[in-house]
Amino acid sequence: MEQCYELIHRLGRGVIYLGSSRMGPTHSHYLQALELGREIANLLDCTSWSGAGPGLMDAATKGALQAGKPVGGFKIGREAGEWTASNFHPYLPLEVYFTCRFFSARKHGLVDAVVRNCSSDRTAVVALPGGIGTLDELFEILALIQLERIGSQLQVPVLLMNYDSFYSKLLDFLDDCENWGTVSKGEVASLWKEKTMPLNSSRTKV
Repeated sequence: MEQCYELIHRLGRGVIYLGSSRMGPTHSHYLQALELGREIANLLDCTSWSGAGPGLMDAATKGALQAGKPVGGFKIGREAGEWTASNFHPYLPLEVYFTCRFFSARKHGLVDAVVRNCSSDRTAVVALPGGIGTLDELFEILALIQLERIGSQLQVPVLLMNYDSFYSKLLDFLDDCENWGTVSKGEVASLWKEKTMPLNSSRTKV
């Protein structure tokens, strides 16, 4: 984990992208993530972080590179949907990513990359469409924010990209949790705030 922290110290904190490794360059969500990565990199002028994997992680990375902004990543040897393991990224230089042996190190790196301790820290969490791994990382970050254990002195924005209503049923489920009493009234609202985006694509925690 120390190597993850050293990488963040060298490249700087910024926006982290969570998302599916299975959606390739011809998928509409890939193209949307590519555009989003480029726009956010231009807007915030910060490092764009991801799991340095294929799919939507790759789309966000390429978008930031197209904007001429720095990127970094915490890679795992084999992502979901991949048949072979590799410790090396196909095009990123070795000095901008670290291959983690354990998922816990990757998570620690991603969390530390979005810590905001002063107003000049331009960080955010962007959750693109994804599966079990994406949800695992997203909900761990949300739990840390909810319990004020993320280590950030300032609030960290969380953007859930609801492309083609991908996350709508998940959001409905969280609303149901309030009705069943497994989540306190207003608890979900404290994490999510609606924000108008093209195609009504997002909910934001600010």
